[in-house]
Formats: sequence, C-alpha cells, structure tokens
Amino acid sequence: MAKLLLTQAIVDSLRCSPGKKHEEFCDLQVPALLVYVTCSPTYIPKYQVRGKKDTGTNQLATLGTTREMTLNSARKLALQLKQDWATKSKAVSALALVETKTEMTWDTFIKDHFGPHCTAHIRSAKKYDQLQRLYVSPRFGSLPLSQITRKDAQAMHVDMLEKLKLSPASADHAIKFMRRALNLAVQWDYLEKNPLKNFELFMVDNQVENYLSDEQMQKLLTVLRTDANRNVCNMLMLLLSTGARLNEVLSATWKNVSMEGRALKVDAIRSKSKRSRSIPLNDSAMWVLEQLDSRDKSAYLFPSPVFAKDGKDLPYTNITRAWYRLQKLAGIKIRAHDLRHGFASMLVSGGRSLYEVQQILGHSDPKVTMRYAHLSSKVLQDAANAGSVIVPRVEAKAA
Repeated sequence: MAKLLLTQAIVDSLRCSPGKKHEEFCDLQVPALLVYVTCSPTYIPKYQVRGKKDTGTNQLATLGTTREMTLNSARKLALQLKQDWATKSKAVSALALVETKTEMTWDTFIKDHFGPHCTAHIRSAKKYDQLQRLYVSPRFGSLPLSQITRKDAQAMHVDMLEKLKLSPASADHAIKFMRRALNLAVQWDYLEKNPLKNFELFMVDNQVENYLSDEQMQKLLTVLRTDANRNVCNMLMLLLSTGARLNEVLSATWKNVSMEGRALKVDAIRSKSKRSRSIPLNDSAMWVLEQLDSRDKSAYLFPSPVFAKDGKDLPYTNITRAWYRLQKLAGIKIRAHDLRHGFASMLVSGGRSLYEVQQILGHSDPKVTMRYAHLSSKVLQDAANAGSVIVPRVEAKAA
C-alpha cells in the first residue's frame, strides 16, 4: 500500500503500477481514506474507508468513484464514518453510504457509465441513445437512481402508447433500455435492486413477413434479368439465392468468396451475431457470381459506381431508390429483407428441416427460425398422409 498526501490532481492521475493487478493509495491527511485502482483501462478508481469494528476486526466501506465525488468530499465523509464507527452508530454509517451511492442522477449515470459501456458492448447503442434523448431523459433525467420507481416507469410506458401514439414495440424498447441500464447499476453497486425487474411489457407481435406468390416471383425475376442496372439486379438475385442479409451482400468481398468451396464467408464485424459464418452458394448463387465483372477489378463483389468515378473502391451503402424502381416495374411492394424470407420459405416448402434453415440463415437463436414453422404445414401434411391406414391414400392415375 502506497502512502502519500493526496491532492485532487494526484487522484485524477492515479494509475496501477506496472506488473500489479490492483493497488491501494492511502491518504496521509485522513489515514483511513484509500483510493483503490486496478490495471483495467476502463476501471474507475474508488474511494474507500478502512476502520476497526468493535470486535477488533477490519471493515471496509466504498464511498464512490473518483468521478462522482471530489477528494474534499471523500475526506469529509471518511471522517464522519470513522466517527460513526467509533461511537458504534451503524445506522448513521449505513445511511451515509446509501446516500453517497444513490445521489447520482439518471442522466449522469447514462452519460458517464452506461453510455460508454453501451458503445463498447451493445449493438443497439444508437437506438438506446435515441430512446434516452426523446423519451427517458425528459422524464427521469434529473431523478437520482434510487427515486426511479416502477409506477413512474409504467406511467411512461402507457403514455408512449396512448399520448404519443407510438407502437407497443417502441414503448417496450424504452422499458427494455431502462431495465438493462438499471441492471448494470445494480451490478456496479449504485443500486440495491432493479425496480423494473420482471416488468410486464406489451409484447405485441409486430413481425412483418411478406412472401411472393409464384406469379410475383416470376415477374420479379424477369425484371432482374433484363433491367439495365446490372449491379443492383445481380445483388438482389444473390439475396434471393442465398437468404443473406442486405448489408452482408452490400459489403461482400471477393477474398471471402470460395468458388471451389461454393461458400461466401461473412466476417464477424459485418455479421449481426458478431460471429463469422459461411453462407453456402447454390447453383443460382454461383450463376449470379459468374455474371459479375468486378472480379480482378475491385475488392468488392458490387463496387459503387458513384465512388468509382473518383477513383475510389468502395461498396454500396444502400439501394433504396433502385429497389423502389424495380419493384414498380415488377408490380410488387416488399422490402429487400423479404427476399430473405422468400428464400427461407422455399427451403421449408422444399422439405428442409428448421435446423437446416437456421444454419443456412445464420440464426443464433432457434426461436427466430420458428417463425417459418407454419410454412411446413403442407410438407407435414404429406408426411402424415403416408401414415393413413383407415383411408389409404389414392395415388394419382397416369393420364
């Protein structure tokens, strides 16, 4: 343990010594006051107070992080705690600790703690930031964490639906954001318990899945085979042939294509699950790749012609306008993501198992694949008919 006369500048610059996992720095002005640091670059040093119980054993209390309170505030609280312990006033000591931990407001916690964690670890960080700015901060921003109640959260939940006219799913997302943040507040010892634990959500099924009829599919394929915008048309045909996500095809590179192994690798950085995966290429997908003239000319399967004019080799960022025009020509109205649903429906209708569909589409959770279970009803009916014993199945007579 290092002993030194702490100043605010020293506290702000404290770092763990090389080769050590953690370290304590003891203040010479208030000997009971410690600053605890670790070698982790993301760890925020904490003020701690060490003293003796009436039984003679040591006790340690955490006052808060060096970001939450100044050195002077920590010294005052440390002296008060030492006095409380000396007079055996445990109730006052506990109250001082609770007030120190829970005085942080919601906005401060989100800005200084949850926000940086969210950016580094959570894929929906931008969505959370939007929910915080538009809905949660105006209502809870100035409240200490300890004063956020389940009743107030329920009121916001209902108001988002009835007063703001938002969808049930949007209202649920705001609660999920708050619940996740408060869970971390509990883990980081800023709260005793999460008031939103087991919160009842609306849980309205808002999944949209559009499937093309055989006639619509043929019209779309006719347009994609003949339209002048070959880059976008080939991109859409590859989506329909692989069930890949749009961003996976937009950023696909030739180095990740194995023509011999008939596979397209999706790097972890571009994968929704943040894990690399391999997309099998069927005959249709191989035919599309053979039509591309970007091989040996660009790193990308579908280089953007806009950037090519400036001599840069960059992929497409979106195909919204081109896709809208192609839909009008084909007389359909669906999302590009619905081509993924179309591919999945062809797999299920073709008798492939849901496990196979899960592996090909790259779903990390089998529950996501279960949305296609209803498409296998015809296949299951045919299978059930094979076991019909009371009324044997009549085979169609040859013409």
